[in-house]
Amino acid sequence: MNLADAPAADRPGEGPGLRYGTPQAWWTIVAVVLGSGIVFLDGTVVNVALPAIGSDLGTTLGGMQWTVNAYLVTLSSLLLLGGSMGDQFGRRRVFVAGLLVFTAASVLCGLAPSTGFLVAARALQGVGGALLVPGSLSILAATFHPDDRARAIGAWSGMAGVTSSLGPFLGGWLIDAFTWRLIFVINVPLAAIAIAVTVRHVPETRAPVRAPLDLTGAALITVALGGISYAAIEQGAPAQWPAAAAGVVALGAFLVWERRTAHPMLPLDVFRSRQFSGANLTTFAVYAALGAAFFLVTLRLQISLGYSALEAGVSFFPFTLLMLWLSPKAGQLSQRIGPRLPMTVGPLVAATGMLVFSRIAPGDRYVTSVLPAVVLFGLGMAITVAPLTATVLSSVSDAMTGVASGVNNAVSRLAGLLAVAVLPAVAGIAIDDSLGAALDEGYATALRLSAVLCAAGGLIALAAVRGASPTRAVVHPSPQVACGDPCLAEVTAPPTGRAGHR
Repeated sequence: MNLADAPAADRPGEGPGLRYGTPQAWWTIVAVVLGSGIVFLDGTVVNVALPAIGSDLGTTLGGMQWTVNAYLVTLSSLLLLGGSMGDQFGRRRVFVAGLLVFTAASVLCGLAPSTGFLVAARALQGVGGALLVPGSLSILAATFHPDDRARAIGAWSGMAGVTSSLGPFLGGWLIDAFTWRLIFVINVPLAAIAIAVTVRHVPETRAPVRAPLDLTGAALITVALGGISYAAIEQGAPAQWPAAAAGVVALGAFLVWERRTAHPMLPLDVFRSRQFSGANLTTFAVYAALGAAFFLVTLRLQISLGYSALEAGVSFFPFTLLMLWLSPKAGQLSQRIGPRLPMTVGPLVAATGMLVFSRIAPGDRYVTSVLPAVVLFGLGMAITVAPLTATVLSSVSDAMTGVASGVNNAVSRLAGLLAVAVLPAVAGIAIDDSLGAALDEGYATALRLSAVLCAAGGLIALAAVRGASPTRAVVHPSPQVACGDPCLAEVTAPPTGRAGHR
């Protein structure tokens, strides 16, 4: 078909042109909020549920690591492929497919009779998430008129931020009052509404040029991450070193394949930009520290300090408030003075918070021990997140911003995956000990290592990120969403070049 004969939604630079405030526009925003909201909700409550899952299913620390990492392996591996599938087969179609897969997997998680079953269902959830996560903003960007795109994303981000903020409260209450299984089952009615609204109201869009899917690359990176995670978590298992070897070989084959194939899911040329590479190295270090800290601190509060699931979730509420209040201001500051200073200072402040977290011990009070760490941690991340993601997008051409945001999201997920797998073992937390004894043995060391990683992210930014040139104006949605999903954190501003901030 000749491009000139293509529907408007398939032409470059054009789309259905939904205008903000119209009924169809609002329904479209509601659909993507509900769809992305179940992913954000799930991501914020699973860590809080781990002790309850462990008690019910007899899960060891290694099983808890797999409960987190099985999801991250498939999500990290398939994110870029999921975005490409939306471009090729239709963003609405792939978004709905992601909802169906994620919901089916959530039901399986809620019914899981064993840890192994739960881990397999979580891996399937990651597949669904890989179809959903890239779809939310791509649908808004492709369907709204350019003049209204920033407002639509701002409305979406505000609603999504509320969803993320409610996660720990709702999840903790469900776990304490009923059962951890409901944190997965609750996705079913939300997804059903999202699917109905999407099918009825969201217009279909596709990319004008549809490249073949890189299935080989997706398979290789999945094997690589799965093998490396297995080797890191299953210390002493007979298959540990064969899995490590398979993971390393698959990773090397992936890089070779991405270099040689005509249509790579990860265009390696994008890393020729020092700014882009430096920002992603900072992302890797900071989000590795973030992933390990959230995983271990949540366990420490419940297992060692006796917090309920709700109390553990609410403990991080000051973090959310700081992100909501300060992150937009940090984004504006980076536009004026450049990103290097906030990207250096922010991780150092967050690292200080992790050092305070490392001192938490049984018998400590929240106000004197936990709250100061949460505040420092939140302050550091609020300073970091917006300038970091804006730098990623500003370091590439407008035509590559979709790839850049996808790469940055995958890097952050990969960082969390590896940190949860590797740091406990390096710190001497044995997966076959009782959970309380294991945390007493290596918790403080693991948090200090997380602090070192986070500080290293700031030093990388100091060395690799240009300080003189301000970042390009961006639209900055909810910082709570940004913290969890960098690819959803910023998008380039509309053609007017004006930045929109909520």
